[in-house]
Amino acid sequence: MDYRPLGRTGVQVSPLCLGTMMFGPWGNQDEADSIRIIHRALDAGINFVDTADVYSNGVSEEITGKALAGRRDDVFLATKFFMPMGDNPNHRGGSRRWIIQEVENSLRRLGTDWIDLYQVHRPDPAVDIEETLGALSDLVHQGKVRYIGSSSFSGSQIVEAQWASRARNLERFVTEQPPYSILVRGIEEDILPTTQRYGMGALTYSPLSGGWLSGKWRKDAAGKPASSARPSARFDMSSPANQRKLDVVENLAQLAEKNDMTLIEMAIAVAINHPGVTAAIVGPRTMEQLESYLPAAERTLSTEILDQIDALVAPGVTINPDDNSYGTHELQPAARRR
Repeated sequence: MDYRPLGRTGVQVSPLCLGTMMFGPWGNQDEADSIRIIHRALDAGINFVDTADVYSNGVSEEITGKALAGRRDDVFLATKFFMPMGDNPNHRGGSRRWIIQEVENSLRRLGTDWIDLYQVHRPDPAVDIEETLGALSDLVHQGKVRYIGSSSFSGSQIVEAQWASRARNLERFVTEQPPYSILVRGIEEDILPTTQRYGMGALTYSPLSGGWLSGKWRKDAAGKPASSARPSARFDMSSPANQRKLDVVENLAQLAEKNDMTLIEMAIAVAINHPGVTAAIVGPRTMEQLESYLPAAERTLSTEILDQIDALVAPGVTINPDDNSYGTHELQPAARRR
């Protein structure tokens, strides 16, 4: 597997990053099987693992830590904070108080002395970015964290954070983690150009768009990507936007078949072949799913294929705006004209 520079950090990472959200009660509850999947990913050349404290309320971090025992030095390990960890109103967010407390919890669950990349899971409009960056800078200086990153920040928030770091002489975010897939291309308009200008790595998540590009859901298939466990706006099949997505998915599936690859391979390959993307996060629940993702790392897509994809979903376009998860607070009623 070829490796890529993580922004301007000097670190080399695999184009596929193993996401561990599905390991634990949220997905695969068989701990031994989850560990086998992680080991298979490492054996295949993946050296980048991403998790978060909130995944299965810390269980995902615990499983990840057990799987990396004895192999920790060979893995670039990322985790995240911000989401609520219980009912205590101070056990969440981007405050110094919570960051200093929660990093210790993540270190313990992961069974490690350091975190390679510590990311704020979402922007916190209630907290000054200098507060968050100051606490994270202290963790870097203490050796508990090597680098810091953001997730689901808008373009303006990325710029603000970079300027705050420069003005206050604080550690800067070296990565951004946005959603990105053939169906969700909004970040091409602003986020990716911004991260490229600042020399940041882009770790995109949901390259299969929440299962829409898994190949299992076709226009005339009996099953549809609708579940009470998923956000209704993204999977409500009565939505005209989602009906348009089904049409596009059908055409994409036929394009993949015509070029002797699965839709999964093509979808992931599109993400990791964008010049602004460092790695695509893939989150398998089963070994079978992982095996279906791995070939994408070796896939190259011709200009002809990319042109056909662009004809189906234009660059910078997200078919269903509900699929975007960055900058959403900027569209809340309090921030809108009406």
